[in-house]
Amino acid sequence: MSLEVPPGEILSLVGPSGCGKTTLLRVLAGLQKPTRGEVKTQPSIEADKGQIAFVFQQPTLLPWRTTLKNVALPLELLCKGGHASQSRREREAIAEQRLRDVGLGHAMNLYPRELSGGMKMRVSIARALVTQPSVLLLDEPFAALDEVLRDQLGEMLLQLWSQQKFTAVMVTHNISEAVLLSHRIAVIQDGQRREVIENLLPWPRDEAIRTSSEFGELYRRVSRALRGSEAG
Repeated sequence: MSLEVPPGEILSLVGPSGCGKTTLLRVLAGLQKPTRGEVKTQPSIEADKGQIAFVFQQPTLLPWRTTLKNVALPLELLCKGGHASQSRREREAIAEQRLRDVGLGHAMNLYPRELSGGMKMRVSIARALVTQPSVLLLDEPFAALDEVLRDQLGEMLLQLWSQQKFTAVMVTHNISEAVLLSHRIAVIQDGQRREVIENLLPWPRDEAIRTSSEFGELYRRVSRALRGSEAG
């Protein structure tokens, strides 16, 4: 596997189940060591300093914490690790803004049990972005949501990216999602890069672009490459 992701790019990883997409994401996050090879970032960034963030398929919110305190948690950990020196009020003010960014300014004092599935994922994304990471890794973040909500959160992710311009690597099984959200799409097979497809659709993007002939052609190209990887 050899991949290079330029700063500010959104790269989607697609491929059959078990081909190594999530393993690659975990290696990028530093959660798993590669058996060989290495991951390089220029300039060097470190996960324990909040420069890399991970959004899992499940929101993984702490049930005894309010929405606000869940989002503020990474800032607390940075302070405890000696990488930041914000007061509790400063941390909560940053967390409040992130929640407003994802449309949950009204839900700051709610607990996870009081949130819908879509709201939980919004909180998870706000928590990931609270440290203003350089790199955002997403492992099928919208897979458990219905199609309408999935589309809404995809557009929200693009809006957040336009504001912060983080580099993102996202695992998805949804071709339409990959085409809408990505600059490039990497098709993975058996732990290897089969093909990397450039996405030349214009920016900014929203749901309206799905009806264009260019979107349809790119969808078909990715689909053909994916069927080839599954057959191979």
